[in-house]
Amino acid sequence: MRGAERLRGVRTLLATTDRVSGLILVLFGLLVVWESRTLPLGTLRRPGPAFLPSVLAGLLVVLALLVLVSGRRSPPLRSVDWSAARHAAAILSACAFAALALDRLGYRMTMAIVLAFLLGVVERSRPVVIVSIAVGFALVSYWVFRRLGVLLPEGPLGF
Repeated sequence: MRGAERLRGVRTLLATTDRVSGLILVLFGLLVVWESRTLPLGTLRRPGPAFLPSVLAGLLVVLALLVLVSGRRSPPLRSVDWSAARHAAAILSACAFAALALDRLGYRMTMAIVLAFLLGVVERSRPVVIVSIAVGFALVSYWVFRRLGVLLPEGPLGF
């Protein structure tokens, strides 16, 4: 019985909100570093495509380790209110859709769809607001990015 109590105490100590989030961020940072290894790192004078993601991921790992180590006094994980979980899942789904559809549908179409989803389904805005913001933002942001010289994917219909 004593071993089971000790194990339960260790689980309680590890299952705080800061420690769990710190662990997730450490794992994410390590994944980014791992994936960046396929690209050239470069030097400080001539950084390669993997330089900035690796530096940022390394910084994320260091800061997440600080959160992980100092998270002893944070509230337990089971005290978290999950009432906004559906909202967060919808936003995460919209981001995943954008990442997958950007090359296939093009920037303007993808942004209009994502914004229409977020404004219509998540925020429950009026249709006139949904259409005007989704289409307006997609077109204006595309124009601004093009003026800045950013190459954005074109969709199969030319937009």
